[in-house]
Amino acid sequence: MKLRHRFNRRHMPKAALLILGLTLTIVFKSTVSAQTEIAVGVYDYPPIASVNSENQAEGLLGDLLGELDSTNNNVTFRVVYTSPKRRHLDFHAGLYDVIFFENPSWGWENLPVSTSRPILMDDDIYVALSKPGRDQSFFDNITERHIVAISGYHYGFAGLSTDNAELEKRFSIEFSHSHSRNLELIKADRPSLAEVAVVSRSYLQSHMNNHPEDRGRFLVSDSPDQTYLLHIMARKNGPIDTDNLEQLLSPLFKDGRYQQLVGRRGLQLPPGIPDSATP
Repeated sequence: MKLRHRFNRRHMPKAALLILGLTLTIVFKSTVSAQTEIAVGVYDYPPIASVNSENQAEGLLGDLLGELDSTNNNVTFRVVYTSPKRRHLDFHAGLYDVIFFENPSWGWENLPVSTSRPILMDDDIYVALSKPGRDQSFFDNITERHIVAISGYHYGFAGLSTDNAELEKRFSIEFSHSHSRNLELIKADRPSLAEVAVVSRSYLQSHMNNHPEDRGRFLVSDSPDQTYLLHIMARKNGPIDTDNLEQLLSPLFKDGRYQQLVGRRGLQLPPGIPDSATP
């Protein structure tokens, strides 16, 4: 569209021209040198994401943010620690604008977010103590078992509800804030408290790699509690949208760096992202 009106410099006061020139200069310099700071919400979700004592992201998320920081000079990421239970409230309060590795069905339905394509896949599985005579039928009626789970996580057997009071009425369930503690409760063999832990497959694999002495101690369900695709969620009208985030990620997908990060953590790529770099 062409502008129909033009400024006539001959009829503008010199002071006005000076102010206009300064304004254009400031805007130009700001555009060139401006950096976009992205506040990223992170809660403990190992080995995919967690926050250390120095408020830095760890796990796959830490690896990914490190790659993005090193390849994009005009974008910086600031970690905002939250919790599984509090993450939606903190988002609503404006404490952060982007969260990685989330599923849209996990409480985001009524919040002003846009969603990227899937960038990761995982599932939750049931874990019990391995005992003589105990087999897969032990998981047939999971809701009748004493369950240990993490407060604020969304589970298939619970219909994705995170209301602890409601879940305690419906099930015999114990909540904690750690997969590690839940597996320790299973190993303690206290069936009146914990018969089945619900953990992510990625965490159980990581635990076995770090604690090979536990191999063979657990009975693991063949059928998952749920399988889910994980996305990036970004605030609508926030500092960056999911289209721009996908553009930042695109070079990592194309040259295979993202796939290598996922593979090193023993995680699963979703359909649509090739296992290796595109030729």
